[in-house]
Amino acid sequence: MQAFRQAGDGGPGVQSGRFPKTSRLLKHADFQAVYEKGKKHFSSNVTIFYRDRSDQKGTRVGFAVGKMLGGAVTRNRIRRRLRAVVQKRVALMPGSLDVVVHPRKSVLNLEFARLEAEIDRLFSGLQQGKRQ
Repeated sequence: MQAFRQAGDGGPGVQSGRFPKTSRLLKHADFQAVYEKGKKHFSSNVTIFYRDRSDQKGTRVGFAVGKMLGGAVTRNRIRRRLRAVVQKRVALMPGSLDVVVHPRKSVLNLEFARLEAEIDRLFSGLQQGKRQ
């Protein structure tokens, strides 16, 4: 664990392995706006809700991991896995989007490479939908 902290504390401009607050959906109202005014993309293990924003402050992502998926430990593990995959793709998204990621319980046992491929496919669909 110590090595991870040292690697992340490389000074300005070096990613610490965390989502900055500007890249996260934090407020209930933001989640509700995505659900009510947004669109959806589906896959076998994840559903992504998204909507365009008028400002140009970049893409923000939120994770909705409900209690039906398991206890707190299980939900946090699912959230960590999704965050690790999505974090790489957020910087590549053009424009300003709000994205909410809804996993299914199968994400917990899914191979990480397969999860990455699925999220890549969903996010490339978001990019294509944004251009239209």
